Amino acid sequence: MSNTPPRDPARFGPATRLVHAGRDPSAQHGFVNTPIYRGSTVLFPTYDDLQHRRGRYDYGTSGSPTMDSLTQAWSELAGARGTVLTPSGLAALTVALMSVVSAGDHLLVTDSAYRPTRIFCDGVLKRFGVEVTYYDPLVGAGIGELMRENTKAVLVEAPGSQSFEMQDVPAIAEVAHARGAAVIMDNTWATPLFFPPHERGVDIAVEAGTKYLSGGSDLLLGLTSANERYWPALHRTFEHFAMCAGPEDAFLALRGLRTMNLRLREHERQGLAMARWLQNRPEVLRVLHPALPEDPGHAIWKRDFSGSSGLFGVVLKPAPAKAVAAMLDGLELFGMGFSWGGFESLVIPFDCRTYRTATRWEPGGPGLRFHIGLEEVSDLQADLDAGFARLRAAL
Repeated sequence: MSNTPPRDPARFGPATRLVHAGRDPSAQHGFVNTPIYRGSTVLFPTYDDLQHRRGRYDYGTSGSPTMDSLTQAWSELAGARGTVLTPSGLAALTVALMSVVSAGDHLLVTDSAYRPTRIFCDGVLKRFGVEVTYYDPLVGAGIGELMRENTKAVLVEAPGSQSFEMQDVPAIAEVAHARGAAVIMDNTWATPLFFPPHERGVDIAVEAGTKYLSGGSDLLLGLTSANERYWPALHRTFEHFAMCAGPEDAFLALRGLRTMNLRLREHERQGLAMARWLQNRPEVLRVLHPALPEDPGHAIWKRDFSGSSGLFGVVLKPAPAKAVAAMLDGLELFGMGFSWGGFESLVIPFDCRTYRTATRWEPGGPGLRFHIGLEEVSDLQADLDAGFARLRAAL
């Protein structure tokens, strides 16, 4: 095997690119992985080089070979002009938004957005003079009716956080671009493996590498990628904030990148198996999973996506909080925690009614969000079966 990277990676499939992207063993004395480069100070060989900041790096915040390996690989996978790394997924979203909006601008945000995104919009952006309007995630091409002369961006998320509505991203992008607005997308659920954002009209795509890129529930990382038009603004904003990810986290993300295709496919397989099983439970009112044919967003998912992940929602039939607590508190294999994408299965209760403003969330019963990990499906089903028995006993 050669020590040099492939000359034309575009001719290979996604799984192959994941293995080889961002690696150049010939530059690392033959070692397969780019090592961890730690440091703040970068030395210059001459006075003239220092004065002109000549060189790829001039300070630790400008990156390192470790960072470059990950950003180059991710840009290749996402089909982007460039990528920046941040310390968390939320930080990645904030850098994306601050790259395109200024005081006096108007921003459209899907009502199904990740709740911390809403908190940032309603807090920091509002304080700096940006007006935010939330819209129905099912609006599609109708987004044009909500746009104003000063609308600078539309934020989409597909499927929606917790409620899992599918958005018609290409239709929204076509209208937004015709009006001169950028399209920003939180693409964490699908990753570029299952939804190539920039091919679907997204200008700036955000991923929480904390989730599937990590796969181990042991790092915090955000990735923000941009197309040719918006890359200069994104890169400039990132440099102004110097919101850098740590070198060890970048190294762990690179390691996770090499196996992400296999893990994501297994999460998809297991997630669908569990979703279908839950559909047949008498305690379940409906399952929120766009890859299921019965889901209202299935047609859009089938058209635009090539796969699904292990994250989905369930609406239970009406039950008091004490019954839901009895079900969840006794689970052995499902942990309760605010993340997902790792090897372990997770579940949390959710209720969108407390923060939706453009739409009404009336599911008909308590909501649960599941992340299906890599345990045996039969064991996960047995754990939930016992949990449902506790729920029934507490009714």
